[in-house]
Amino acid sequence: MEPFPDQFMEFHPIHGINVRLDYSGTQATRVESFANGVCFSKQPLKPGEIFLIEIEDKELGWCGHLRVGLTARDPRNLEVVPEYSIPDLTDLGDSWVFAITRNHNKIIEDAGAEGQQAGDGGLAGGQRLGHGEVEVGGRDGEGNNNNNNNPKTFFTDSHLCIENIRVPRDKLVGRSRPGRYSHILDDLYKTNALPPTARRSRIGVLYVPKGQDLADMHIIINGEDMGASAKGIPAIQPLYAVVDVFAATKCVRIVQVEYGFSSLQTLCRKAIQKHIVHRMAIDWLELPEALKHYCKYE
Repeated sequence: MEPFPDQFMEFHPIHGINVRLDYSGTQATRVESFANGVCFSKQPLKPGEIFLIEIEDKELGWCGHLRVGLTARDPRNLEVVPEYSIPDLTDLGDSWVFAITRNHNKIIEDAGAEGQQAGDGGLAGGQRLGHGEVEVGGRDGEGNNNNNNNPKTFFTDSHLCIENIRVPRDKLVGRSRPGRYSHILDDLYKTNALPPTARRSRIGVLYVPKGQDLADMHIIINGEDMGASAKGIPAIQPLYAVVDVFAATKCVRIVQVEYGFSSLQTLCRKAIQKHIVHRMAIDWLELPEALKHYCKYE
């Protein structure tokens, strides 16, 4: 894979009518209802470049969660941003979007499932990852239960490898580190056993070139590759990331991923964070507001 320069990821200024972006363009909050929360990356993704977000806030009571994927449609050319990514955006064609669920996110690669889940179904778009029931917007009294009782240990490899693509692992999982925001030391962060739809869960989307101007779309959840959720995507046109802040997902923030050496900004941020016990304490420092914001979030 050819190295490419890092770019600062932002949300596109064109988005669903219920979405509000912060001044940095990196935080998207749905302020009303459970729909009209469709967002796009500001720039098309490069091959192997991940668009990574962290769930910052939830709105319990709604049924359904975050939806992510890719689209070959330039947001600027949309007459109106669709109310839903599934099925409204996917029905327009050239879009591949999948619902993130509490369970059943993994793609099973076998002869029977490959064509259904990652082939025809993926190209048609609008189908959830793996097996399971379809979730729709609506009120629900279940809360946020989770049946995933298999804790993961900390990752030891420096990169997540998907064929010839290498993605740095250090940002793929939200976890505390020695000397850094040491108040975040509960069992979930120690074991990385975060449910995909929980607060602080990190979800990313990227595409892997497959030759002949085609690509496979992969979704990464808390550092784990879920497999090729859509295969044979035409990669001739620019591909934008799609993030639908839907139903129980209230607010998400982009996590910046650096592929090369750390920038001077990152090194300065790490030096400040190393001496801060709680991220909110950064507000008390005599620093410019933009620098405080950069230090509080990855």
